[in-house]
Amino acid sequence: MSRTNVAVWFEIPSIDFDRATAFYEALFGVSLRRENIGTGTLGIFPYEQPALSGCVIHGPMYRPAADGPVIYLNADGKLDDMLARVTALGGSVVTPKIALPPGMGFFAHIRDSEGNRVGLHSDL
Repeated sequence: MSRTNVAVWFEIPSIDFDRATAFYEALFGVSLRRENIGTGTLGIFPYEQPALSGCVIHGPMYRPAADGPVIYLNADGKLDDMLARVTALGGSVVTPKIALPPGMGFFAHIRDSEGNRVGLHSDL
């Protein structure tokens, strides 16, 4: 199988798996599929084949970080609504909505319920 994307999977560490999955399920309005793989518990984001996806993960080798790599999740035209919900879900807005150069959309950074810094991107 040949892949053209550099990114193929992402994992968002959690301390409290149930709290973290509830945060992302409410933020995105989706259900995460739960699976146990090795020593990890995963909440996998929905996706369509072929596609890039990832998960919320809990396990002995995973610790949330506010200053590590930043992943950008697709806010799909709902960035303003999502930013309005973050605080009520136990997170915070770190960088408010910022316009990118014309035609590239908008982004913001949030801190999730576990303390991870996560980017949100939307064309609108």
